Amino acid sequence: MNIEIKRLTPELTEDYLHFFDVTPHDDNIDEHKCYCVCWCRADHRIATDFSSQEKRWELAKQYVKDGVIQGYLAYDGDRVVGWCNANTKSECLHCTSWLRFMQSVDVDDKALKIKSVFCFVIAPDMQQKGIATRLLRRVCEDAKADGFDAIESYPNREFVSTEADFMGTVGMYEKAGFMPCYEAKDKLIMRKSLK
Repeated sequence: MNIEIKRLTPELTEDYLHFFDVTPHDDNIDEHKCYCVCWCRADHRIATDFSSQEKRWELAKQYVKDGVIQGYLAYDGDRVVGWCNANTKSECLHCTSWLRFMQSVDVDDKALKIKSVFCFVIAPDMQQKGIATRLLRRVCEDAKADGFDAIESYPNREFVSTEADFMGTVGMYEKAGFMPCYEAKDKLIMRKSLK
């Protein structure tokens, strides 16, 4: 297995969309396919229609082309086998998922430039092969090179070590050098300093 990690760029739009089209995730119901449009820097306080897979697909296509969705794709040859959403925290405070799930997360760190890791999607046949770990490693390397002060993650506390969860596991983040900062409801906010 020769895994290559690539930063999402407009040139990879078709690969990105195809990965979400064919990869079972969430509850494996096609009309619930997310395309990760709710974890991006778009300001969703303005009405945005996420009501169908087709509308989310169109939003994702535009968001990738505009650089609104940020993250990394994992390739095994020509096939995309994994995705990690990693955006600048300060740019995502008005995205739908932040407004819905992260209201209890402290945002009083405006002096720090923080990269936020929001989710992972790994092809079912490629899970438990270290792909999420490789994606996370690349996020950390690039965030440091891009001048970020720290990286944050928001795993659900109940998924401590190996049990799969789209936000990653506490154990994976600990192995990558993340430390718990505080708890917010069911989330453990973990941070890795890059300076």
